[in-house]
Amino acid sequence: MLPYCQDYFNRIRFKTSVVSVGKVLLGGDYPIRVQSMTTADTMDTVGSVEESIRMIDAGCEIVRLTAPSKRDAENLKVIKAELLSRGYSSPLVADIHFTPNAAEIAADIVEKIRVNPGNYADKKKFEELDYTDESYEQELERIEEKFTPLVLKCKKNGIAMRIGTNHGSLSDRILSRYGDTPQGMVESAMEFLRICVKHDYHNLVLSMKASNTLVMVQAYRLLVAVMRENNMNYPLHLGVTEAGDGEDGRIKSAVGIGALLEDGLGDTIRVSLTEDPEHEIPVANKLLEKYAPENRNDLNIDAPFSELTYDPYSYTRRKTINLGNIGSDHVPVVVGSLNDVSEIKPSHLFGFGYNYSIPLDKWNISDLAADYIFVGSNEIPFELPGTLSIICSYNSWAQSQKEKARHFPLIEKDQLPLIPKNQKAFLRIQAEDFDVEDLQQYPNLVIVLDSRYTNKQQLFRYFLLNYAENSILNPVIFTSQPSTNDQEQYQLWSSADLGGMFIDGFGDGIWLQGAVPVQLKNTTSFGILQATRTRISKTEYISCPSCGRTLFDLQETTAKIRERTSHLKGIKIGIMGCIVNGPGEMADADYGYVGTGPGKIHLYKEKTVVLKNVPEENAVESLIELIRENGDWIDPVS
Repeated sequence: MLPYCQDYFNRIRFKTSVVSVGKVLLGGDYPIRVQSMTTADTMDTVGSVEESIRMIDAGCEIVRLTAPSKRDAENLKVIKAELLSRGYSSPLVADIHFTPNAAEIAADIVEKIRVNPGNYADKKKFEELDYTDESYEQELERIEEKFTPLVLKCKKNGIAMRIGTNHGSLSDRILSRYGDTPQGMVESAMEFLRICVKHDYHNLVLSMKASNTLVMVQAYRLLVAVMRENNMNYPLHLGVTEAGDGEDGRIKSAVGIGALLEDGLGDTIRVSLTEDPEHEIPVANKLLEKYAPENRNDLNIDAPFSELTYDPYSYTRRKTINLGNIGSDHVPVVVGSLNDVSEIKPSHLFGFGYNYSIPLDKWNISDLAADYIFVGSNEIPFELPGTLSIICSYNSWAQSQKEKARHFPLIEKDQLPLIPKNQKAFLRIQAEDFDVEDLQQYPNLVIVLDSRYTNKQQLFRYFLLNYAENSILNPVIFTSQPSTNDQEQYQLWSSADLGGMFIDGFGDGIWLQGAVPVQLKNTTSFGILQATRTRISKTEYISCPSCGRTLFDLQETTAKIRERTSHLKGIKIGIMGCIVNGPGEMADADYGYVGTGPGKIHLYKEKTVVLKNVPEENAVESLIELIRENGDWIDPVS
């Protein structure tokens, strides 16, 4: 199979075909486009128009609306006419699930149709079916019969289509043959893509969305590899579906989208947040600013490697030696910095997840407590929390701290001869120096890998392939220092810088630096590890961003559930506005809260519905009781 990107070690944009979505052109050399989706009921013309205008005014280039029925599809004509009368001509997209007849109506009105191959011609019943080659082929013929009319209409009308696979809504047929895998996601799209190609229709965009960033990144990579193998180059719509809200949603989106953008993949993006849709646009634009020429300082690498020595389509943690609590037998550690204060006090540790109680004379250690703090030449004049270790400059360590428990030196390469071979130490290396051969004789070192350049994903990847070639097993801590003081942008750029490394199983630690508050760097570090599922430190909420199908107030409900359950470390809770984004989209959640009718909620344990039609006013309490009954509830610490 051909590689998923043109060059693993130099960021080169994947050259896709150009697709016209009305007046907006995407793909090729055109800028990466930003889009979002309305949350108002599509039959609410005024609400849909006002929301679309707020989105467009915020910078949204393509507006998507749901069309769950023929009536909704027909009302898109009214919405479009009202927008045009107000001077707004941005292209509209009809989002289709289960209703081919609605898609065919919308294709006469809007500039683009989005279809989900998992449910356009299939009804998901979570059944395990056993297909022979003959019966599977018969299913493909049935799908072609249902899908072809839309293809021909889109071709005739000159409008675009997105074939949008969602990890959680793969058909039972695909699951039966390929499983719940990136390969299944790609094949689901390819079945529909082949029908389009058969009819010489190519105004297409593809997406591979998932709430699990590892699955999402692996599926997009595999899709591009399969396209390249088949001489295809359709544009990519990037997004992490059901990313959630607030800091978590932003980090998770930037991890998944950023890992692909760093490799030159992506032509249009949507940051899916459980917030008002106009709030998504500034976040997407702040992420994309990372790739503006004025913010790039990439180093080109003339690499001798023609292929990877790891599998970019599945997760395997890089095997390393263990140095204390650092290495492949441990979750990645979080490192922070306190080297720029004149006198360290207990209160300085609050931002790192440690709170000191004077009346009790004890430390309270949160789930977001850093493992190491770099203090430079400072010394800690008080007793440390039991889980915290200190990194200090070599001179300070050698002069006064080498005898202190849990104190370790940070050294440069010219200081290597000064460190005993049995002394754990941290060695700072610039990835672009490429000099790894002499590290074979230093199994006592944790490598702190940094770079002066912005293409960290390629530089770190190249460095670690050199490691593998030289059989070097030292653990690696990745660092990043985004050149922005905007706190939201800092989180987005850090996540994009390092997320791909953890998705590929390389990271043994993370150390964020830069001119933002300590607490922000700490929560961002834990957020990146949570988003890459390499270290779980809090509850994960898989909540959809709302749309016109939503049957309750997603933002308000998510806030209520978060307030009651945010202490349940490691539990995944899916909060879905309708049955379309219900049990499928929250496929790997432990519990689910799904709207099924006005004021009615189904509650799930994994993929199984446990309680049906629970009144909305009782549903959060019923969810808590369900968690309790299954032994996953613990009372919050007051």
